[in-house]
Amino acid sequence: MKEKIIHIESIVKNYKVGTQVVRALRSVSVDIYKGEYVAIMGASGSGKSTLMNIIGCLDTPTSGKYVLNGKDVSRMSDDALAEIRNSEIGFVFQVFNLLPRNSALENVMLPLIYAGIRKAERRQIAEKTLSEVGLADRMSHKPNELSGGQRQRVAIARALVNNPSLLLADEPTGNLDSKISEEIMKLFAQIHKNGNTLVMVTHEPDIAEHAHRIIRLKDGEVESDEINPNPIY
Repeated sequence: MKEKIIHIESIVKNYKVGTQVVRALRSVSVDIYKGEYVAIMGASGSGKSTLMNIIGCLDTPTSGKYVLNGKDVSRMSDDALAEIRNSEIGFVFQVFNLLPRNSALENVMLPLIYAGIRKAERRQIAEKTLSEVGLADRMSHKPNELSGGQRQRVAIARALVNNPSLLLADEPTGNLDSKISEEIMKLFAQIHKNGNTLVMVTHEPDIAEHAHRIIRLKDGEVESDEINPNPIY
């Protein structure tokens, strides 16, 4: 039996904007299993960013239940959520979020510092992870000395370095041209092949086609949830 890594049950998220209540998510229920590669799609205002923030433990639902890797995170404190984010989730963002004054190696080592890993071991793990994403010869370079694709590879290495239960990518090709986007998607395919669980949020249909399952949101609800019969790569 497949192991469930994400269990989302009847999640509602409301925001107050002045006197208005915006219903961003309306009773969303989704299960994602270990080793799956899932794309979450939707137009602006569909609720996909809100759902991503809840999956990533960056926000909590108004009501409903969210269990991540066996832990009910729906009502955790901010400190507990921060601990879950660092130990369970690797984030890849559209804007890379790299520290500009630090080398690629130092950027990738950062999560290991928070995890309390010793310095010599941190370096070893970070070097291995950068090599795995094809940057063995760019470790000492700072972000402004790297191309956009290389910067995203550094960000992916940083997301993977703690061996998280879940890799969460938010519009990971949004700042890249089509050729570099394809290279990054090939890397994601390899990461998935290595046994990692990937959840990718995108509004681009051609990027979503790389995933093995596509969940579409509309007006805060799941419009469709389908297996992709012919994923790219």
